[in-house]
Amino acid sequence: MTKALALLSGGLDSTLAIRVIQQQGIEVIALNFVTVFCRCTSHGSCKLEAVKVSEKFGIPIKVINTTERFLELVKKPKFGYGKNMNPCIDCRINIFRIAGEYMREIGADFIITGEVLGQRPMSQRKEAMKIIDKEANLTGLVLRPLCAKHLEPTIPEKMGIVDREQLLHIRGRSRKDQIQLADVFQIKDYPCSAGGCLLTDPEFAHRMRDLVNSCDADVNDVNLLKAGRHFRLDPNTKAIVGRNEEDNIRIESLSHEGDLLLSLVDMPGPLTLLRGTVTEENIYLGARITARYGKSGDLPSLKVSVRQAKNDTPQRFIEVTPISQEEVDRLILKKLPAGNLSHEPSPVTEFEVG
Repeated sequence: MTKALALLSGGLDSTLAIRVIQQQGIEVIALNFVTVFCRCTSHGSCKLEAVKVSEKFGIPIKVINTTERFLELVKKPKFGYGKNMNPCIDCRINIFRIAGEYMREIGADFIITGEVLGQRPMSQRKEAMKIIDKEANLTGLVLRPLCAKHLEPTIPEKMGIVDREQLLHIRGRSRKDQIQLADVFQIKDYPCSAGGCLLTDPEFAHRMRDLVNSCDADVNDVNLLKAGRHFRLDPNTKAIVGRNEEDNIRIESLSHEGDLLLSLVDMPGPLTLLRGTVTEENIYLGARITARYGKSGDLPSLKVSVRQAKNDTPQRFIEVTPISQEEVDRLILKKLPAGNLSHEPSPVTEFEVG
C-alpha cells in the first residue's frame, strides 16, 4: 500500500493536506517537530494539537524535539534570516532532512506538507521550495497538496501514485479556501495556527541577537530569554529581572552555578539573575536595577541581598540607590525598529504515539 509521511504542525493547513491525501486511499503517518522557539509549546500545546489530529484521523505520529540542532542554525544560518531572527529556509531544510531520514526508515513513498504557495514570504516561494527540497535531498518527493497545481508535478504524481486532478490550487495569505475546505471535511475545531515561532517576534529577536553576539548560547540561555526584563550591563554580562512571582520562580529554576541571584530585603520585589563576568561594579549595577523594580515607594536607598545560585555560600547585603529611568532606557534590551537587526547570513530526542 502507498504510504505518505505527513509533516503535521497541528495547524489547519497540515490537517487539510492529510485529509486530501487520505481521500485517495493513501496511508498516512505523521511527524511533528518542536523546539524551544515554538510560541505554543511552553505547556506542550502545539505538540498536543498534532497528537489530537493524529488520533482523530487514526494515524500514528512521531514527535521530535530538534532544539539542539536548530539552535546551531539560528546562530549562523546558511540562507540568512527573515525580517527578524527567523532562519526559515534553513529551518525547513533541517526539518525536511530529518523527515527524509524517517521516510526512508519507515518505507514511505513521499512526504506531504500543508504549505501554501505565497503564504509565507521567505520559505513558501517557488524558488525557496526548490532550494529546500534540493538541500534536503528530496527533490520530487515533497508533495504540497493544497497548492500542488501551482507547482511542477512530483514523482508520486508522475508515477500515478497520486491523482493530480484531486489536488488543489490554493495560493496566497487568505484563509478563505482553507476554511471552505474544512467545512467540506467537517473539521469543526481548528487546531492552533502554525508558524508560532518566537524568532519572528521583534522583541524576542532582539534579545536573541544580543545573546548570539555575546556568547555561545545554549538552550538554558534561550529559555531565560522568555522570562523577565533583560539588561545588558557590559559585552559579557546580563541581568534578568523578574516581572512577577512566576518570572521569579522561572528565573531561579534556570539559574546555574556561576550565576548570582539578587533580591530586596524586607520588601516585595523582583529576583534578578546576573550571568557573565560578575564584577563588583556589575553586582552594584544589578542591585540598583533590582531596587528600581521593588515595591519601595520613594525610599532613597534599599538593601539588596546577593547570593550564589545553586550554592550554600552565605548571602551578603549591599545598600544601593535605585537606578534612574534614563539608565534603565540605556541598558534594557527593548524591541528595535524594523531594519535595525543584522541579517547575516545534535542529539535528537523523540517519542512515538500510536
